Amino acid sequence: MAIWLNKDSKVIVQGMTGATGMKHTKLMLGDGTNVVGGVNPRKAGQTVDFDGTEVPVFGTVKEAIEKTGADVSVIFVPEKFTKDAVVEAIDAEIPLAVVITEGIAVHDSASFWAHAGKKGNKTRIIGPNCPGIITPGQSNVGIIPGDITKPGRIGLVSKSGTLTYQMMYELRDIGFSTAVGIGGDPIIGTTHIDALAAFQEDPETELIVMIGEIGGDAEERAAAFIKENVTKPVVGYVAGFTAPEGKTMGHAGAIVSGSSGTAQAKKEALEAAGVKVGKTPTETAKLAREILGA
Repeated sequence: MAIWLNKDSKVIVQGMTGATGMKHTKLMLGDGTNVVGGVNPRKAGQTVDFDGTEVPVFGTVKEAIEKTGADVSVIFVPEKFTKDAVVEAIDAEIPLAVVITEGIAVHDSASFWAHAGKKGNKTRIIGPNCPGIITPGQSNVGIIPGDITKPGRIGLVSKSGTLTYQMMYELRDIGFSTAVGIGGDPIIGTTHIDALAAFQEDPETELIVMIGEIGGDAEERAAAFIKENVTKPVVGYVAGFTAPEGKTMGHAGAIVSGSSGTAQAKKEALEAAGVKVGKTPTETAKLAREILGA
């Protein structure tokens, strides 16, 4: 089992013919992802050869869905074009849109998120500014390295891309059902809570690892949700325990005001909900191992 992505997922790549899109399409195909098309209005009708795999290019997301039955889009277009690309995916009612692009204006993210709501939330958005989603051994959509773990029984949801990779590597011998990088921008589509709810319902996910970071109150809200709705064990890590006060951090959402949004406040909220929280990624992985007896 998995959440949101599996071996049957049919993936299109918006921005496939750009340098970044080409690079990661090749890697995704190498991981077994069923990439059925790319989208570029200027190159519609062409095909791109990825080491013997011919991938057609369509003019629109709607056409790509009609011709291929695609149900996932991954978006690699430059930030100034990202809003239009996401809106196009939403209008075509693709079930899942994974927005990898970073540096998107908050107003643009707010705009396409609101647009999804107006359209009835038929499209789940992951991102922006995220590494994507991987169900090891089945499908990999985004930029997560596909060779650092294996299929297994841990579900992972993370704000940080690099910490996603580290945790997958630390627990590679146990493996993951699905790992989701939700991104660290102030406005994102899929939240910790969305992933927690999905992992709770997934019969093959036995333990959930949740990685947060300083700024905002997403982790506190997730803690409240866990307390009321999650019966599976959850292990947490909050990046930023050593962050100097008043210093701007890498992610746009990592804004701390007073004690609100600090790593310590988030740790306390999670522990009050029964979550074991590590002070480092390695300690967090050790806690997961102890719970699973691995």
